[in-house]
Amino acid sequence: MHDFAELLDRLIYTRSRNAKLKLIADYLRAVPDPDRGWTMAALTGDIDLKGVKSSVIRAMIEERVDPLLFRMSRDFVGDTAETVALLWPEPDAARAETLPGDELRVAQVIERLTGLTRAQAPDILAEMLDRLAIEERFALLKLATGGLRVGVSARLAKTALAQAFDLDVDAVEEVWHGLKPPYLPLFAWGEGHGEQPTPADVPVFRPFMLAHPLEDARVDLSDYAAEWKWDGIRVQIVRVAGETRLYSRAGDDITGSFPDVAEAFAIEGVLDGELLVRGEGQGGALDDGGGAASFNALQQRLNRKTVTARMLRESPAFVRCYDILFDGAQDVRALRWEERRVRLERFVSRTGSDRFDISSLIEAADFDALAQIREAAREGAIEGVMLKRRDSAYVAGRRVGLWYKWKRDPLTADCVMMYAQRGNGRRSSFYSDYTFGCWTESGELLPVGKAYSGFTDEELKWLDRFVRNHTVDRFGPVREVEKTLVLEVAFDSVHDSKRHKSGLAMRFPRISRIRRDKPAEEADRIDTLRRMIV
Repeated sequence: MHDFAELLDRLIYTRSRNAKLKLIADYLRAVPDPDRGWTMAALTGDIDLKGVKSSVIRAMIEERVDPLLFRMSRDFVGDTAETVALLWPEPDAARAETLPGDELRVAQVIERLTGLTRAQAPDILAEMLDRLAIEERFALLKLATGGLRVGVSARLAKTALAQAFDLDVDAVEEVWHGLKPPYLPLFAWGEGHGEQPTPADVPVFRPFMLAHPLEDARVDLSDYAAEWKWDGIRVQIVRVAGETRLYSRAGDDITGSFPDVAEAFAIEGVLDGELLVRGEGQGGALDDGGGAASFNALQQRLNRKTVTARMLRESPAFVRCYDILFDGAQDVRALRWEERRVRLERFVSRTGSDRFDISSLIEAADFDALAQIREAAREGAIEGVMLKRRDSAYVAGRRVGLWYKWKRDPLTADCVMMYAQRGNGRRSSFYSDYTFGCWTESGELLPVGKAYSGFTDEELKWLDRFVRNHTVDRFGPVREVEKTLVLEVAFDSVHDSKRHKSGLAMRFPRISRIRRDKPAEEADRIDTLRRMIV
């Protein structure tokens, strides 16, 4: 665990992207199989040790140290793994004599923790923690819970692997989801003593083509096609050798949550689109969202291990298709967008199913006309506009100048800060997570959302001081503050929610402005937010 712990420690304190790439690449060249493969799985989020949850770890440490000391320390440190690593008591002499003397390796940890129940996990995990130094305990707990938080995305980790062995990162991405940790064929290929893995005859995930925000730029509509950007979740649907799989943007297999879509996809190929659901009585006209219900309706079906017959009946899912990657067995990603669009239309018509349709193209005379159309399109499940270069190939990742996303302007509301909690990672010393509310007609302040982004580092310092100086009560790690500070909150949409006392839930809320000039009693009302529901 020493090498793995050192890697995590150095990644946490390294901000430079190139420096992070070098750290990971050096580690992958120096560490043998299968440890390096399991490290890649940890960095890319491909490890799920179901028996080890934060609640198990909290229970373990509270058996060994005063629970109040742990909770106060956790509140100060801001990270459970770091707190437990620091507080974990050293084994006494009798206990130390019973522990193995060899070094604990990453692969051993994974092997021993895989398949454990929550009842079995504490004893096994405790024996490991007893054998390790503080920094290694931290690494073990991060590995076990799957929450590394070291500033490394899955794409960056794969880029580092490609650089370590002089591979093409897109080729690595292409085969990644067809392999299982610890990725032995991938490293064999990289070191030159194995063939390049291929995804033949397996319904594997391919990396999505992504878009850059348009921001203040303008494009020529003779070079770019405009189509609607829908407010669902981006998915890829794959059928190969008689088997269909549905993947999320992160490459997670979500077929089990949407069997109605998978069963209707019976033609071999790979499509890119937006997963949506229809509500009762919704048709297909654009002015009612093209048949799509709100994102809140889709959330009722996400992450469900079992989908009830009632849910299938009342919230049928469908895919609004954006692009085609494979037409049958033919890889068409290298074709121009215009050619792929023709193939996509033909492919979708052949499905013969209302589970699949195509995102509409937008006819506009020029960019200014498109801007007016975009501004008026807040109804239904429309999130904005996509601009796609007509001659662009389907290229994995985010390439400049090919695709742009032009999201509609966010909604805003003036809300009152109610509660605050410390953040994680480099924000663990700051109160950076804020719960805010709006007023009812009777003058009661009810929570409507929580945000932890949108502000600068200087504004964070100011907000942290406000929380510390205006705390009126504490509930574990949460501080209740005086209801005097108004925050202008930007959000994409608002929906009905039975889980919140206010009856509302915001989508993607973020702090856009600190309204020190505005009295709290002049913040917005719940009814104002309710009128924003579409």
